[in-house]
Amino acid sequence: MTTHSHQEHSHSTHNHSTHTHEGHDHHHPTGFKGFLYGIFVPHSHDTADSIDDVMEANSEGIRALKFSLVLMLLTTVLQAVIVSFSGSVALLADTVHNLSDALTAIPLWIAFILSRRAATQKYTYGFNRAEDLAGLFIVAMIALSAIVAAWQAIDRMINPRPMEKIEWVIAAGVIGFLGNEAVAMYRIRVGKRIGSAALVADGVHARTDSFTSLAVVAGGVGVFLGFPLADPIIGLIISAMIATLLVGTIRSVGRRLMDGIEPELVEKATHAIWHVKEIESIDRLRLRWVGHRLHGDATVSTSTSSLSEATAIALEAELSVKQHLPNVDEMTVTITPSKP
Repeated sequence: MTTHSHQEHSHSTHNHSTHTHEGHDHHHPTGFKGFLYGIFVPHSHDTADSIDDVMEANSEGIRALKFSLVLMLLTTVLQAVIVSFSGSVALLADTVHNLSDALTAIPLWIAFILSRRAATQKYTYGFNRAEDLAGLFIVAMIALSAIVAAWQAIDRMINPRPMEKIEWVIAAGVIGFLGNEAVAMYRIRVGKRIGSAALVADGVHARTDSFTSLAVVAGGVGVFLGFPLADPIIGLIISAMIATLLVGTIRSVGRRLMDGIEPELVEKATHAIWHVKEIESIDRLRLRWVGHRLHGDATVSTSTSSLSEATAIALEAELSVKQHLPNVDEMTVTITPSKP
């Protein structure tokens, strides 16, 4: 239970014009570490241009998935053609991974469509949780691609075969990089706008794929310079990178399924409730993601004894939270009398 008093909080003066946000800033790594953090761990919330309309958010998410599915399938087909006559195991590993990345758009697409359905007597909370379940399919596809890539690389080490058309392999790696990076940028941008952690994670997945495509280029250059084992070795490296990505994805999906929430969102909701000057303490505050939307509840204390005033305070607190966190669909505030 978290209880605050107005004496401890910057809102104790009840003066909205002097209220500051300094105590609620969320700091991220800076320098080169911050650069890498921004590339691979972009946030899916707290953006200035967040979309608070559910239908608009779903429609934009589906458009992003359609675009990424078509582009990734095109990239995969081009790479598969080059694999067929080059014999590059690193390129095969990258192609399989790109195919799995394309296929992850399908369960997310279905989840976005399901989330449009109204709640029923059987599913009284609606179908937004389908987006979280789609994350399990993403985990399975990433795991499968890692296994296939590793198996192909080990087989090529045991039964070496010459790589042909090296220049085409290098070109295919460049194609893979450009295709993945375009998809990554679009998925992450839309995921941030609609607050979809799954779509942002899928974008990070594509961005990691773009770097594995560059590893294919490195393998082709190695073979071209007279080091034939460079190709299967790069294949194993790609497998390791996929496995590393898998660990992070399992952690992210598991956190969502266990109703985990980013602490900075709780801080922001707390900050929003303190905007209501009649509130004297926050006795409980809970938030959870349901798909790419937030649901929450809070219990607060006030000294008012009027039922109509308490109702007005609760409504004002709920509205304040929704204004500070546009992704909040439902917020229930319960008023209790403050202790003497």
